[in-house]
Amino acid sequence: MKIRRRLVPLTLFSTTAAGAAVAAGVHLAADRPGRALCELTDRAELTALVDRLARALDDGDFDQFRTIYTSDATARTPGGEAAGRDALMAQAARNHSPDRVIQHFVSNTAIELATDTAEIRANLLAVFAPATTDGTLPNPGFTLGEIYRFSARRLPEGWRLTRVHSTPVWSVGTRF
Repeated sequence: MKIRRRLVPLTLFSTTAAGAAVAAGVHLAADRPGRALCELTDRAELTALVDRLARALDDGDFDQFRTIYTSDATARTPGGEAAGRDALMAQAARNHSPDRVIQHFVSNTAIELATDTAEIRANLLAVFAPATTDGTLPNPGFTLGEIYRFSARRLPEGWRLTRVHSTPVWSVGTRF
């Protein structure tokens, strides 16, 4: 009887994890129930990595790129092309200057996961406003809708982005 009591929670956990995996778009072989949890963890880590990039851009904290990108990462964005993490940091600093406030909203993150690599697609909404020094809230003057495409690689220290490519889809206002 004690054995059944111990197996029921494990069975419920496996069923719950598998259900969550299916809801997240993960399709797994039935003979690998533990794999669902690993894939869900990888997807959560990759989504958090993309969110950390958006936050670093919003905050102008480009030193965070050291824990977001690989040293050989590349970028192609409306702000230009760059190769190598230091070049990506310099490009971000040029395009996210203190004279403007920018918010990056990332949504609809879709991840194609392989063992140690991943391809990520997400929508980006970037809102630009001039910075103010008198404490008033600025009015946005430019809004840009883009599609983000990332490649990522698992390293011993965790997932890192190896490539970012953004494609503008629409804009409102004039970029300044």
